[in-house]
Amino acid sequence: MDRGQNTGGLMSSAGLVRYFDSEDSNAIRIDPKTVIAFGVLLGVFVQLLTFVS
Repeated sequence: MDRGQNTGGLMSSAGLVRYFDSEDSNAIRIDPKTVIAFGVLLGVFVQLLTFVS
């Protein structure tokens, strides 16, 4: 391949990278620790329900 040719590798995905890197100011922001805590609490709750029934 010639150095001048564009293979379309990174340039074809540049629009997607730019789309996913942009942040919306109206989006709901949740702390990752809150998501982990909710998942743990939900798991404990399900385990308690299976233990009781």
